[in-house]
Amino acid sequence: MSHLEIKNLHVSIEEKEILKGLSLTVKQGEIHAIMGPNGTGKSTLAYTLMGHPNYKVTGGEIRFKDIDILELEPDERSRLGLFLAFQYPVAIPGVTVANFLRSALNSRRRVENPADKGIPIPEFRKMLKERMDMLKMDHNFAGRYLNDGFSGGEKKRAEILQLATLRPEIAILDETDSGLDIDALRIVSEGVNALAGPQLGVLVITHYQRLLNYIKPHFVHVMMDGRIVESGGPDLALHLEEHGYDWIREKIDEAV
Repeated sequence: MSHLEIKNLHVSIEEKEILKGLSLTVKQGEIHAIMGPNGTGKSTLAYTLMGHPNYKVTGGEIRFKDIDILELEPDERSRLGLFLAFQYPVAIPGVTVANFLRSALNSRRRVENPADKGIPIPEFRKMLKERMDMLKMDHNFAGRYLNDGFSGGEKKRAEILQLATLRPEIAILDETDSGLDIDALRIVSEGVNALAGPQLGVLVITHYQRLLNYIKPHFVHVMMDGRIVESGGPDLALHLEEHGYDWIREKIDEAV
């Protein structure tokens, strides 16, 4: 069973320390949710895990499949089985959703077998239609340029379609609920739930309990000041929704 292990991680951006000793382990088959106020480092964690060059790791380690991934490029981390669904996906005019997904899938296949000539087009089309049906997406979506002119909900569904196509072992969802109305949130969440299982571990980063009404986490963690300061089960998210974060701040102050 693959697992992502983060130990005492310190990360800076332009000489400012954002993550200050964060530790977390996510295993295949588990769903973890990270919550916390704005500016606590949640998205910094997501981008650091995927190797964004603007985020400098100054201490600690990140291991995936017992491999130190800090020296790996983002595409190498992806091919290893990590996936990041962006909060603000970038548009790529001129590249259709279908061509993007087929290229990404073929790149993943060639890691396993350098002689692989790529997934046959009829097989890919059949698979893509099945994944789109699962996400309740119009098949014409595949012919549109990736995220170009997409609504917020369409962008997030395109991210989950990538997840469904690439089948990673650990998926990081960076505020996937951002900008979604209730219907789009439900459809995206149903897609994640359909993919979740023994072969997929999920790290959900969110501000709000509403996403966790649809995607049920096994573990909930609270981030403050660049660290995980509280962990628990699903009831923790409900408690945060009702009482906010002040009680955690008070708890930290008392400990100090």
